[in-house]
Amino acid sequence: MNDIAITVEDLGKQYHIGHVQTRYRTLRESITDVFVSPFRKAALLARGHAAAAHSLHESFWALRNVSFEVKRGEVLGVIGRNGAGKSTLLKVLTRITEPTAGFAQLRGRVASLLEVGTGFHPELTGRENVYLNGSILGMTRREIQRKFDEIVDFAEIAKFIDTPVKHYSSGMYLRLAFAVAANLDPDILLVDEVLAVGDAEFQRKCLGKMGDVASQGRTILFVSHNLGAVQGLCTRGIVLSNGQLTFDGAATNAVQEYLNSLEKSAAIGPAERPDRRGSGVSRVVGFDVVGSNGIPGIVVCGERVEFVIDVVPVVDHRVNCAFTIYDQQSNPITHFTTRNVSVDREDRASGTTRFSCDVGQFLLVPGRYRVNVAIQSDEGLLDHIESVMSFDVLPPEVSVQPRYSIPRIGQIVLPHGWNAQ
Repeated sequence: MNDIAITVEDLGKQYHIGHVQTRYRTLRESITDVFVSPFRKAALLARGHAAAAHSLHESFWALRNVSFEVKRGEVLGVIGRNGAGKSTLLKVLTRITEPTAGFAQLRGRVASLLEVGTGFHPELTGRENVYLNGSILGMTRREIQRKFDEIVDFAEIAKFIDTPVKHYSSGMYLRLAFAVAANLDPDILLVDEVLAVGDAEFQRKCLGKMGDVASQGRTILFVSHNLGAVQGLCTRGIVLSNGQLTFDGAATNAVQEYLNSLEKSAAIGPAERPDRRGSGVSRVVGFDVVGSNGIPGIVVCGERVEFVIDVVPVVDHRVNCAFTIYDQQSNPITHFTTRNVSVDREDRASGTTRFSCDVGQFLLVPGRYRVNVAIQSDEGLLDHIESVMSFDVLPPEVSVQPRYSIPRIGQIVLPHGWNAQ
């Protein structure tokens, strides 16, 4: 048991939704509600508002029956779709929120990086926040002083270390927060997808630092959509789906299990997908990728491609349609959006509106890709489907190959020519 750093047993977290309270209620109002609520629900059902009646007492489990152990010195990757329960798990482990069922036990000094600025006081300077965070971790002033220069050098903010952090950019916040979490010798390091905020160079630097921390025998719990980073950094991985643990094993196998689940979801039509987010005011009911060969889901590198999205209903011109293409490692490759682009369509409160995005030359390296699609408006997110469709890019025909060669490294093919003299 002494070699176990984290124990999670039958962990569950339940949230209640559909209850909007704008003020504190008096005792009289609470007692009255006990007697009135059943009649209110019956009235909604009688008028056919079953969904509204259900929402009066609706709840959902963000985590349910999750159990696993992490050994000391182990690097565990946690992967899953948006809303799978990854961030909730970390919030329970860091005691930001209490579990509804089960328990979690962490043995040793814990440092966490859940979101930009967590644990920082905006009115304090960077220097003061370093000492504050170190004290929270249980370190002595002498220990913090010994690590201080290393933290500042890693964060690359020496010029602003005595400036209140409320004046920091999100990038500066992130660099200092990670430097504090990783350099103050924690026994357990919990890292969320927050690293996606930083630039590519800083992400590589952070991943390298976490590799150094792991090599020192410390325990890391790493939540990320960057599957390449998970495979490169983690020795083991778990997959969460709808709040439940669906796989626990080697990191490579966990990534493959996650990709298989995305493929299965992509096989279900958008109109029938239950795993979607958003208000539902507008919904994606169709998505196709059509190449010049006319075959849905199969396109040829260098040739024309059309992306077709069917949405119902579109009530005004402020609705924005967007989609992002990802590679097999869940790295975003490119993004398309109708925002700030004039799209000819009629306002309609019912019926289907078809958005069409035409790409004259589709220059992705041959391979398999997947697409996330979203509908937004001024009111917020209306609909979002992860892995709405997968498609294959084939090598170009022989007749067009002289225009460019297919590289073995990289993801984008650019037309080019060579000359040697």
